[in-house]
Amino acid sequence: MHPFEHLRYVARSAGVSQKALFYEAAEALLGFGNDPAGLVTSCRRLLARQPDSAPLVWLAARALSSTNPIDEIRDCVEEMADDQTPKVLASELPEDVVASVLGWSELAAGGLRRRGDIQVLVVDVLGEASDMVRRLSDTRNGSGKRSASHAANTHSGIFEVPEAGLGAAVASCDLVLLESAAVGPHGCLAVAGSLAAASVAHTSGVPVWLLAGVGAVLPEPMWASLLQRTTGATARTTEATARGNTRPSTTGVHKRASMIHVWEAEVEQVPLRLVDQLVTAAGMLHPTQVATAGSCPVVPELLVRSPAPQQITSSG
Repeated sequence: MHPFEHLRYVARSAGVSQKALFYEAAEALLGFGNDPAGLVTSCRRLLARQPDSAPLVWLAARALSSTNPIDEIRDCVEEMADDQTPKVLASELPEDVVASVLGWSELAAGGLRRRGDIQVLVVDVLGEASDMVRRLSDTRNGSGKRSASHAANTHSGIFEVPEAGLGAAVASCDLVLLESAAVGPHGCLAVAGSLAAASVAHTSGVPVWLLAGVGAVLPEPMWASLLQRTTGATARTTEATARGNTRPSTTGVHKRASMIHVWEAEVEQVPLRLVDQLVTAAGMLHPTQVATAGSCPVVPELLVRSPAPQQITSSG
């Protein structure tokens, strides 16, 4: 497949996991490793069509800032494949706790499958809870066969919770696990329902752990540009939320190519002030240490300029 065709395929992909998308993107960008101008254009197009993935920003930034893009892309692929975040989660989880997760979480699944003593409440957001329940139950049932029965899942300590029960599940558990594919200095993007879960946990005294895998943490300029592409907002929106203004932006949220209402988006901003710990490949971090967790360079070619403020003129 021609590199441009491969890139077009990746850019338009939907409904695939973040890791699968990452590996396909890396393969596509390798085709432009000896074409600096083509690589810049390809990275911009990729991020425009897949705006809410920090690992893709990290991959593009690493490739564009290197004197040997091909080797750099391959290094990124190796780092992603060796992501230790699930192992860190498994080793840090307290014994015999009840944890809540929202929908499908690849990193949480990787860690929880290693800990059979943890009861898990899987809240059904975006209709993804059943897949998460099956993934966790398969391991605990021991046979490797899928168990779709409610009794088998209950016996294994895995419970599917309807979306309406999100608040009750969070308030009654010992720990909330949220996964984010994009983390900035003051906030993160997580699946819809995460802000409600983190807020209920915060007021109920339930700790919130944010899972941030390889490539998820971005420096301020790259985070601000990701928000521009994803939500049409600037990083100042998240900073205002972090200071206590939790009112949603009225600008709407960009979901792929169409403008929709903020409450219809599949991802939403969560301020880091609602997070107690970050789970990263390097270990557990306090949210104030988020800047030390990332390795994404700032690349001017990938920055999105904020729109100029409109001038108000007098009519008379």
